[in-house]
Amino acid sequence: MFARPNASHSQVAYVTNDIEAAAAMMEAQFGAPGFFIFSNVQPGMEQAGGAELRIGLTRVGGIEIELIEPLGGTAPLFSDVLPDGDGDSLVVRFHHVCSRIEGPIANWDAHIASIDTDLHPIVFSGALGEDMRFAYTDERATLGHHVEHVWYSPAMLAQILAATPTYPAPAETGKVQ
Repeated sequence: MFARPNASHSQVAYVTNDIEAAAAMMEAQFGAPGFFIFSNVQPGMEQAGGAELRIGLTRVGGIEIELIEPLGGTAPLFSDVLPDGDGDSLVVRFHHVCSRIEGPIANWDAHIASIDTDLHPIVFSGALGEDMRFAYTDERATLGHHVEHVWYSPAMLAQILAATPTYPAPAETGKVQ
């Protein structure tokens, strides 16, 4: 599942009940360099189930850290890891790792076709026009969490990298994180 052509580990993701407070906590306690926060509800977004999420991204040492705040009851795949009735207490829970597929869209198609969906059921998937594809496989029975698979067009990846606070900054290392 992890060992696939053109795939690399790219992200660790957490679900929270308060994205601003979670971002502030990650900055203060873990040295995150800030977060780019946005909504997944964008023109051209197609996804199963219509989940509405607020997403925060930062990049540390070449790995993206994602915070996800599910909105209302639209995203049980994400909200189910949060405890009920915590009121005003901040909650942050590990949710998934992500494997990014590099190269042309044909690499994405080959990657998805290589997944044995009897062993690794796809439970959520979608696209953003011609710039992004994603799918989540349910690995909770064996790993205890989901695995996201994502592909970006070169333009979309460049846009995300430019918008995401990064440590160390690319200028410090001379390479893209």
